[in-house]
Amino acid sequence: MDVRHTVTGSPVGDLTLVADETGLVGLYFDGHRRKPRLPDLGPRADDAFDAPVRQLREYFAGERQEFDLDLAPRGSEFERRVWALLTKIPYGETRTYGELAVELGAPGAAQAVGNANGWNPISIVVPCHRVVGSTGGLTGYAGGMEHKRFLLSVEERSAADEGRLF
Repeated sequence: MDVRHTVTGSPVGDLTLVADETGLVGLYFDGHRRKPRLPDLGPRADDAFDAPVRQLREYFAGERQEFDLDLAPRGSEFERRVWALLTKIPYGETRTYGELAVELGAPGAAQAVGNANGWNPISIVVPCHRVVGSTGGLTGYAGGMEHKRFLLSVEERSAADEGRLF
């Protein structure tokens, strides 16, 4: 599969987007703590990422709450199941690792869910930043805790504008 990438600026710094012919396979922060599992990111192809870049800008501006992109994350079956659940967490809401484990039908698998969450290759679009610890506190984030706080604050501000808080 032909992989290509682009780099775009954002309020959280440069983001590297990676895609193949089936869809977006990666979105990484500058200094991302878990490196892509891809052998390489392919050639730079800025013109191939118009929709993801536009949708990210809309998200950061508070104008988009859901992404409408073809996604093709690479990972184990369990990881892909966790990542699919992440896309179902509504904008402006959070879930705990334990809640996700229960939803998967594996109530004792909170730690495994946390590990899969940490390997999410499509940050922001697959909203792993919406997962918190069992007490509701912020836990680790491969993009950095400051970025997790910022992403949650973007969603909190939009939620407050709509008259709801989480």
